Amino acid sequence: MKFGPLLVADCLGYTLAHSFQQDGLRLGKGHVLTVADIERLTGLGVTYLTVAQFAPDDVEENTAAAELAHLLSADHIRITEPLNGRVNLIAKTDGILRVNASEIAAFNTVDEAITIATLPDYARLHNGTMLATIKIIPYATPRQKVTAAAQSLTAQSLVLHPFTPKTAALILTQTPGFKASLLSKGETAVRARAVSLGLKLTSVETVAHQTEAVAAAIKRAAHVDMTLILGASATSDRNDVAPAGLIAAGGEVTRFGMPVDPGNLLFLGDLGGKPVVGLPGCCRSPALNGVDWVLERLMADLPVSHADIAAMGVGGLLKEVPARTQPRRIRTSAKPPAPHILLLAAGQSSRMRGDNKLLREIDGVPLVLRTAQRLAGSKAAGLSIVINSQNAAIKQVLQNHPAPVIEAKDAASGLAASLRAGINGLPPETNAVIVALADMPDVTAADIDALIDGFDPSHGALIVAPVAPNGKRGNPVLFDRRYFEPLASLSGDTGAKALIESESDGLRLIPRGSGVLVDLDTPEAWAEWLAGQQIA
Repeated sequence: MKFGPLLVADCLGYTLAHSFQQDGLRLGKGHVLTVADIERLTGLGVTYLTVAQFAPDDVEENTAAAELAHLLSADHIRITEPLNGRVNLIAKTDGILRVNASEIAAFNTVDEAITIATLPDYARLHNGTMLATIKIIPYATPRQKVTAAAQSLTAQSLVLHPFTPKTAALILTQTPGFKASLLSKGETAVRARAVSLGLKLTSVETVAHQTEAVAAAIKRAAHVDMTLILGASATSDRNDVAPAGLIAAGGEVTRFGMPVDPGNLLFLGDLGGKPVVGLPGCCRSPALNGVDWVLERLMADLPVSHADIAAMGVGGLLKEVPARTQPRRIRTSAKPPAPHILLLAAGQSSRMRGDNKLLREIDGVPLVLRTAQRLAGSKAAGLSIVINSQNAAIKQVLQNHPAPVIEAKDAASGLAASLRAGINGLPPETNAVIVALADMPDVTAADIDALIDGFDPSHGALIVAPVAPNGKRGNPVLFDRRYFEPLASLSGDTGAKALIESESDGLRLIPRGSGVLVDLDTPEAWAEWLAGQQIA
């Protein structure tokens, strides 16, 4: 391929390298110049254009990207239509991604014009997550280079291992004086993890924190696919209560401790060919920790050996724990970057008895557009709007609003689908997200700014929520990025209420007005709100 300036008269059939706009004539980059284009450009007095001239053996960028991506499309991976030399690879189900780093490196070594970028090895994927992208950088590349790149790939270059349904028993231990709230918090957090993975807890049993009691409970759980043990106190040694209970039940401890923080005090064992996982105390929090990596691999039927856990140390420093008395970094007073707003507008209006609440107008403006306009005036870093991909009317209303729209293809399955689509669609640099609801007419930019002002990860304020004058917690809610995974893992019509309640140590409440409680999701709510506006 030749690239450079050429006389306009000689550009017929060549590819325009840069967009052109002058006196009403607009030609996009990548446009193949026609006779009519040449005539108009000549008439405008244009002498030279920068173009790409393909050689006979060159492969056009979209064709090359599509050919290479097709080699990686497997049972659980789909590819998008090529656009501007790019094809994305998308997960078709939840699971774990395995990446053959040497093959990916070999692919990227063939030619600087041919590239693939992937998520990390063992990345957890949700249905709809982009796991890799192939980009052909110039407008075309030689056929021999495309062939060489294709030869560097195999069926093992990228493999999505789907989660398979399994059953589990949860054993909780209790010491004298152990708070019942901690038992409840632990069970809630473990259940949330289990649901997100497709793991069904068939039994939850609380026993004394004694070796014999744990051993008996493990034996009673022999019918399930795996056993989870959450002790009342930290497991400090292979001979401590929980691992000793596994050995007394006839099992073995295959690994004690892991090089992942949080999660150091996990232990892994086996009883009759079934895994037994000793959960670290940090799993009472929904934040990412080492046990998530272990459970994800078990659910994807991937091995978790002594060597596998040892290898987790690279990348195993997951987060700073705010409560530590010896923090690993010096805390500063610098404010974190501004969060991004996710405005959820994909609801079914099922309680409106045939009407769409988001299309009802206030002062001549549909509610969804009015809410977006109000929140866009805040000091958030950006705003994205999540809609139901099947709702053409909402798309039409928002077509002139500058905020990007994220389509939730499975929005009908519930609120969790909108959250998942929104989290997966956030800009990669996003450090925190504000989840807002489009049917709340009284939430203002000032409410958003108050949440942003209250966000302070260095001092443990990881979730920030408004509280109304009557003491009730409202919406929107701000979440630090460490909660993106739990948010994206919710299912059905479940919101983030359970997550917030289980992470009370990181919650900061900000006093705001009663508008943080008002949502218009029924005709009666609309009537009451409109009546209040008339009185005001």
